[in-house]
Amino acid sequence: MTVRVVRSTVIDAPVDEVWRLLRAFNSHADWHPAIARSGIEGEDPGDLVGAVRAFTLRDGGFLREQLIALSDKERSLIYCLLEAPVRLDGYVATISLLPVTDGDRTFLRWACSFNPPRGQESALALLVGETIYGTGLLALRSRFGQGIRQSEPRPGQPALAVAPDRPPPARHAGSRGRVRCEAIVVEAYGGPDVLVPRIIEVPAPGGGEVRLRHEAIGVNYIDVHCRDGSFDLMPLPGIPGMEAAGVVADLGPGVEHLAIGDRVVYASATTGAYSGFRTMAAASVVRLPRDILERTAAGIFLKGIMADILARDVHRARAGEVALVRAAAGGVGLLLSAMLRSLGATVIGVVSRQEKAAAARKAGCDHVVVGTETELTRAVESLTGGRGVDVVFDGLGRDTFVQSLDLLALRGHLVSFGQTTGPVGELNVDRLAAKSVRLSRPNISHYLGDTEEIEARASRLFAQLRAGTLAASIGAALPLRDAREAHRALEARRNVGALILIPEH
Repeated sequence: MTVRVVRSTVIDAPVDEVWRLLRAFNSHADWHPAIARSGIEGEDPGDLVGAVRAFTLRDGGFLREQLIALSDKERSLIYCLLEAPVRLDGYVATISLLPVTDGDRTFLRWACSFNPPRGQESALALLVGETIYGTGLLALRSRFGQGIRQSEPRPGQPALAVAPDRPPPARHAGSRGRVRCEAIVVEAYGGPDVLVPRIIEVPAPGGGEVRLRHEAIGVNYIDVHCRDGSFDLMPLPGIPGMEAAGVVADLGPGVEHLAIGDRVVYASATTGAYSGFRTMAAASVVRLPRDILERTAAGIFLKGIMADILARDVHRARAGEVALVRAAAGGVGLLLSAMLRSLGATVIGVVSRQEKAAAARKAGCDHVVVGTETELTRAVESLTGGRGVDVVFDGLGRDTFVQSLDLLALRGHLVSFGQTTGPVGELNVDRLAAKSVRLSRPNISHYLGDTEEIEARASRLFAQLRAGTLAASIGAALPLRDAREAHRALEARRNVGALILIPEH
């Protein structure tokens, strides 16, 4: 059985400063307390792909590891194990860094997979995840001035104890007890300040359920509506979030399409994703292909599925038609614009600010309009010769609904799929007769009938990512505890692309 281990932390230092240290493959001897001495074999520099580092641990163990990939653009490196005193067959590890915009900090993720001898899965997962990764992450935080709290282990000791305000390490795969983890809890509806970090207990899965360890969580505007109470989807007290990616930690009876250790993603009709772990119905969960990262999946899965439904089911886009996409630089807008373009439509994207225009064009918009509603009307008249557009995709709602109707051509189609600016309210349907237009107000959950349908849409989404038809645009990655800032950015429409939250395990 393949074992996957992931640990992460936030370091109070700029991402480029942390990367300068970690990109040197032999630098681990300078910061990891378990290493007594280390050197690069031959004459290779420490950042050359193929370089081998040979090192001795303080307990006398000897290891050799090889650098197999390094990217300054992505701030990530991948290495494999060549020789070790324990069996970690096929061990491949990745260290990746992401900037945390709040406070100019760094999110560091250290992950690996390996095949242990039968019966040693839990012990070796604990060795790698806690004694190696956990101790190393604590030492890195200390090196950059964060120090080590009294309740945390000292460098050189197994990292099994944690500070009171952090969740304890995850229990081994297959554990049947409760797991404690960080989560965002809402006890009263309101603004972003009602998103409060808490430590919760996540139960073991029952029949047809799965318990997941989240690695990345998608932030969507529906989360705002759940938080402020405008959508009756999250009873109080509740945990927001409907989209996440991670690893299967435990399975309940009757779950056949998943296995412990599978990398997975989901878009759920129920809330609860803003949490380090989650127990939920397995029917919504699909496996991730090996070439799709968890943070990519969490940023685009729900939005991509929504875009697929809008462009293929609610409105069947066809070659030669003209489509207008509002909020074209948002998470859904970028993916929807790309899908419409791939299906042969001419796409007019509408964005709120000039700095978002480039992202919309890159995604596939043939024309991008920035400006007032009057300027948008003039642009559509000019681009269509006064005919109007065949379809408008409007996720904004109240403030744009009437104009979206006016921009349509005869027998056009208005797809109203959101209410960022507020609900549309009551409508006199006689208004639609002026141009014989169609109006659609889809509920996305009605298009996700069962596991097979979800998997079919997911397969199409992943294939488009591989082909380059779609691009994953992650606007920002924030620690889970900073969910308030993510919501503020979303409501202020500051984001370009998707927002994701990263739990600290």
